[in-house]
Formats: sequence, structure tokens, C-alpha cells
Amino acid sequence: MPKYVIERQIPGAGKLTSSDLRSISQKSCAVLSAMGPHIQWLQSYVTDDKIYCVYIAPDEASVREHAQRGGFPANSVAAVRQTIDPTTAE
Repeated sequence: MPKYVIERQIPGAGKLTSSDLRSISQKSCAVLSAMGPHIQWLQSYVTDDKIYCVYIAPDEASVREHAQRGGFPANSVAAVRQTIDPTTAE
């Protein structure tokens, strides 16, 4: 199944409290549960003004539907074509 990186522009994201992040995560998980097992959230990276999320989904439309249902921005959705890491250099 394809993997996607989603960029969510959220001013002040890096200042969100643990409680804020828990609430956002709970909302996301509830929407994912309602959508069924074909879309999965793997993890997210919180920066100062953005959250980058990694999802497995059948298509970009499913990722955007999740964002719409949850009320989350999805400013950019990019399909992951390959993964590299330091071992790629070997």
C-alpha cells in the first residue's frame, strides 16, 4: 500500500501542549477508525509551525478525506516513492 507524507501548516504547532496533541491525536484516530482499516497513521513530526504526518493509504484522496473529516489542514500530500537512510550509501 502506498505511503504518503502530509504537510499540515499549523502556526504555533511547536508550542502545542501535550494535552493539545493528545486531543488532536484522539480526533485523528476516531476519524481513521470510522474510515476503516485501509488507511493508517504511522507517525508525525511536530515543528515550529507545521506537522508532518506519515500515512499508509490506498490513494491521496483517502488522505485528503481524513483531513477533511477531522478538520485538519493538508497543505501538501506527497506520495513516497523510495526510502533511503545511511545504509543506502553502503
